[in-house]
Parts: sequence; C-alpha cells; structure tokens
Amino acid sequence: MSEFDFMSKRKIAAVCSALLVVASIVSLGVRQLNFGLDFSGGMLIEVGYKAPVELEPIRAGLKQSGFDSAVVQHFGESTEVLVRLPPTDIALPKLEKDMVEVLKRVNGGEVDIRRIEFVGPQVGDELRDQSGIAMIVALFFMMVYVAFRFQFKFGVGATTALFHDVVITLGLFSIFQLSFDLTVLAAILAVIGYSLNDTIVVSDRIRENFKKLRLDTPEEIINVSLNQTLGRTVVTSFTTILVLLALLLVGPELIRGFAIALLIGVLVGTYSSIYVASNVLLNMGISKEDFFDVKPDDVDGMP
Repeated sequence: MSEFDFMSKRKIAAVCSALLVVASIVSLGVRQLNFGLDFSGGMLIEVGYKAPVELEPIRAGLKQSGFDSAVVQHFGESTEVLVRLPPTDIALPKLEKDMVEVLKRVNGGEVDIRRIEFVGPQVGDELRDQSGIAMIVALFFMMVYVAFRFQFKFGVGATTALFHDVVITLGLFSIFQLSFDLTVLAAILAVIGYSLNDTIVVSDRIRENFKKLRLDTPEEIINVSLNQTLGRTVVTSFTTILVLLALLLVGPELIRGFAIALLIGVLVGTYSSIYVASNVLLNMGISKEDFFDVKPDDVDGMP
C-alpha cells in the first residue's frame, strides 16, 4: 500500500493546472511578454556612479533630449543604472553620444560606462521567431522520443506535462512583466529537459509496476510508482532549488531572469511529473492490457 495517495487528489490538481494554464495563455495574449533587448531591438547602456543616484533626474534629462521612450532603472545597486531605448531612426554614433552626455550630466559628470549594446529590430524579430520555433520543435521531438521509448500514451502524457510547464513559466513572466531575453529562453529550454527527465523516471517505474503488480488497479499502480520515485524527485528538486536560490540572491543581475525562470520551471516541473503526466495516463485509460497480450480475466485469475 502506498504511503501517499496522490491520485485521490488528481481531479483537484487537474482543475488547478487548467486554471493556471488558461490564466497564462490569457496573459500571454493580452499583456504578452516583456521582451528584452535581444528580441525587441534597440540600445542598452549600463553605467555606474560613485554615489547613489535618483532615477527621476536621469529620466527628465533623457526626455528633455528627445528620448521620451527610454526605460531607466537601477541595475542591482543604487549606484548602477540601466537605460533601454527602443529602435530609433537616429544614427547610432549620434544616439550613443547624446545618451552618454545626458548620463554624464547627472551627479557632476562622474560616470563609468560599463557596457553599450545595440540590436537592430530585424535581428530581434528573427531571434523571437526562431526561439518560438525552437521550443515547438523541442516539444515535438520529446513526444516522439517518449512515444518510442515507452508507448504513445506515455508520449502524450510527457508532452502535456512539458506544455504545462512551459506555458505556466511563460505566463508568470507575462503576468509579472519580467524581462524575457536570451538567458530566459535558455532557461525555458533547460526546463523542458529537466521536466522530461523527471517524467521519464516516473514513467519507467510505472511501466515496470504495470508488468509486476498485476492484481492492482491502474490508479494504485501509479500511486505505488510515484511513492517509489518520490525520494529521488524531492532530493533532486531540493538540491537544484538551493543552487538556483543562491544564483538569484547573490548572483549577478545579468542571470537574474535565468535563475527565476529555472526556479519556476523546477517547481512546476516537479509538480507536473507527479500529477499532470500521470493524470493524462489515467484519463487515456492505461491498463494492464497495454503491457500484456492476455485477456483481463486471465490476468485477474493469475496467482
């Protein structure tokens, strides 16, 4: 008998997952993602001051110079400032010179130019389109792999779990308008691999138990399988979360989005490997007949 009856709560879990996925899709459609410079194009300037600076004088100076759409924010410390400017028709050399002059006028001209980046709008559009295609292709080949590795029902369950994890992670970035750049995209692809690995471990145990525990119902077999892999799932997720928390709390600002995306993905992926993939298997009617070429009466009558 299993220690935790996971499947008794599967209907509640299904409702929660459906609500999260719907909310994520709605937010992605309405608010969309807050694309970073990598995808939206434009200019980014990071500067450092010797003393803490207020953002309002910088915003006012940029607005006075014609940069009304510039986004100004602190980058980690109050002495570090990040300025993002959407694509503009101004020539790049003049644009860079004008923005640097505005930033130097704040705090008596004492400023350290850390980095200046520029991405054209066409490059940003191409990156955005190619990243979407990359995620779709990754999900498709994951389903094909699991379908051949186990069977079609497992492939559908694994793909549903992966879709669930990716959509919710993207949805949370959309809801909270967190910056979505190439590092976050890398984290999303890593979430796909992490979630699939967890799902495969559980699926392999389910398949073994369907062959071994012939007198149990599918729900009981899945419960036993989830409990047998629970220790491994918890330890793996816990150690991964510790590393991600360290990156988030003490790591550089550049990998903050990466750490947040992976942290969300690990938490959601751990949940989906227990409830989503297994729930799909039960809804698709997985049974002992999927693993044995015998009649149900013959199986039930075995000693």
